Amino acid sequence: MLAALLLSPSLLAGCGGGGQIGDSGGSADAKKMVLIPGVAAEPFYTSMECGFREAAAAAGYEVDVQAPARFESTLQTPIVTGVLADKPGAVLIAPTDDKAMAGPMKQLKDAGIKVVEVDTKLQDTSVAVSSVSSDNEQGGRLAARTLAELVGGGTGSVLVLNTKAGTSTTDARAKGFEEEVGKYPNLKYVGQQYTDNEPDQAASKVTATLAANPDLIGVFATNLNTGEGAATGLRNAGRTGAVNLVGFDASPKQVEDLRSGVVQALIAQDPATIGRTGVEQAVAAIEGKPVNRDVETDLVALTKADMEANSKYFYKQRC
Repeated sequence: MLAALLLSPSLLAGCGGGGQIGDSGGSADAKKMVLIPGVAAEPFYTSMECGFREAAAAAGYEVDVQAPARFESTLQTPIVTGVLADKPGAVLIAPTDDKAMAGPMKQLKDAGIKVVEVDTKLQDTSVAVSSVSSDNEQGGRLAARTLAELVGGGTGSVLVLNTKAGTSTTDARAKGFEEEVGKYPNLKYVGQQYTDNEPDQAASKVTATLAANPDLIGVFATNLNTGEGAATGLRNAGRTGAVNLVGFDASPKQVEDLRSGVVQALIAQDPATIGRTGVEQAVAAIEGKPVNRDVETDLVALTKADMEANSKYFYKQRC
């Protein structure tokens, strides 16, 4: 049986300044906090929202949550602009593009609003006071080790299904996987393909890869949409179980696929803790207390054998 592999949380170096929010036209509401997830109605971000609401309420903050309908900077930018006009004390945001969201988020900072990145982050590290996320590169490495253990001595090709180029989290997962899988000579890495974060595209990419590489033995899907789509592709091709599928995230659908054997392993994050920790860092920044610049949270490899023992990592559809 494959044992659960746990990556412990760690706080990385650095303390950022806090200070009271500035006044750059209009009154600021320091006791209000806004969460801007990457996309609406996705279990990962719903679980994050639950942790955010719980922690913010406990700290005495009024909260608001606004999410784009799709994981796109063109949809997230106007949300940021609207929030800017309200001047909350802090904004927790999962930027949908590590470059394109830098300008809108810098406007928040320049208005004296404390910005905390949750899950994804900008390349520009000067905007946010804190970034809270999983160690995504290590998550990719964990996925490669888990896949190698599932395959055992088997040989064959392995594919990575990524979402969109420029998404900091999934790019880091793909990078970690590629570096780690190279340690296993029985596994032939055939590269990564982008799915635009659409399950139907993930399914079609799996179908095409199977046609080109009939020896396909493993697929690593870097988030829940690609994982759900990859499962559909393998199911349609009649290769469920024959091709080991390692997903990232533990949405209700993926958990059920793991339970039924459609998925062989999931690398689960702890989004509720990301939300709670983001609030803690935002409150510290507002109150002028020390802030941890980078915070990393748990990742765990779930298999059918140990999933129930680690059910706290299952994502929610509602709080």
